[in-house]
Amino acid sequence: MMDHGVSIKLILLGLIACVIIYSLLTKAISRTILTLPMIFTGLGLLASEPTKMLAAPEVLDVTKRFLAEITLIIVLFADASHVRLSQLKQSYKLPLRMLVIGMPLSILFGTLIVTLLNPGGGLAMALLTAALLTPTDAALGQTVVSSSQVPLKLRQTINVESGLNDGLALPFVLLGGILASGSAGTDGLLTLAIVQIVLGPVAGIFVGWGVAKLMSFADDHDWSMESARGVVFLTTAFAAFLAAELIGGNGFIAAFVAGAVFGNSYRNDLHFISEFMEGNGQLLTMTAFFIFGALLLPDGLGHLSLFSIAIGILFLTIVRITPIVISLWGTGLNLKEKFFLGWFGPRGLASILFTLIIIDEYEITGETELLACVSVTVLFSIVLHGLTAAPLAQRIGR
Repeated sequence: MMDHGVSIKLILLGLIACVIIYSLLTKAISRTILTLPMIFTGLGLLASEPTKMLAAPEVLDVTKRFLAEITLIIVLFADASHVRLSQLKQSYKLPLRMLVIGMPLSILFGTLIVTLLNPGGGLAMALLTAALLTPTDAALGQTVVSSSQVPLKLRQTINVESGLNDGLALPFVLLGGILASGSAGTDGLLTLAIVQIVLGPVAGIFVGWGVAKLMSFADDHDWSMESARGVVFLTTAFAAFLAAELIGGNGFIAAFVAGAVFGNSYRNDLHFISEFMEGNGQLLTMTAFFIFGALLLPDGLGHLSLFSIAIGILFLTIVRITPIVISLWGTGLNLKEKFFLGWFGPRGLASILFTLIIIDEYEITGETELLACVSVTVLFSIVLHGLTAAPLAQRIGR
């Protein structure tokens, strides 16, 4: 029998080899129907059994929670840092409508649909399911975002919406998780949710603004090297998370708010954040989809039901597209463009990471059914949005 230590090294070596091969073939792969989420989810699913033998279930749970937290903190901070409030007011009316009108409507529609399909699950569980499946991930439709055939305003809209809606969905996810678990008792649930949602932004504002001013001051006096700015970006994101946790706030909301405040307070170029996310950030994304395929998807498929399949189909179509079309009423877009923006709301990284953390953080009745709903919806999205990205980008261009 092969030594356990040797088997671990072989699995890790195989994964590293896949990352190297993918990185060397990125341009060639971009010309096919294959996408990063497809490839690494598939690899994770193929390596599911060997991966589960790497360590005890408790150790794997701690590891995947740790990786999920790190990835989510960095992604939330980086996404929020690139959105300029002044630009949102002037030229980003479409994503603002989708975020302010479309996203709450999606959560409302989703909650109603889950309640109708599964009335015994309770309203709190319906809210949690809808909140987990509302955030979108532009990485699943990268062909659309990067295609010159797609009108610029549509590409910008998809980019900005997917960058912000994961952070804006966080309070709903948190509220749904607390209510569904009953972790604070009936009387303390609302108080706990409000405290976490309020104190999280307070910590984020303080840390984001403070570090941005310090960094601007250091730049003015030529004290810091450019290579150190990426370190400041990372440590600021984690500082906001930890500061919020210390005062009783939600660290993920703090990381998102800190990113927005940092991006709007720092006076110089933020290219160092983009450079980090294009390199190291992509490695985190690969790891997240691999973990999804290896550790979440098999369990989700193991509890597959007609209910979870229906949820997956409805959340990618009616629950997503209807609110987006309503939110874009009166914008001058034709119906084809509205449906295009509605369809390209793929579910991916945020839904996976939120689910990992919520399941680990709270004791939720119906946890296996929730995991099945999220797993099926993300799997459908990885396949369907990956397959339709290129042809629909060409069609909307014509």
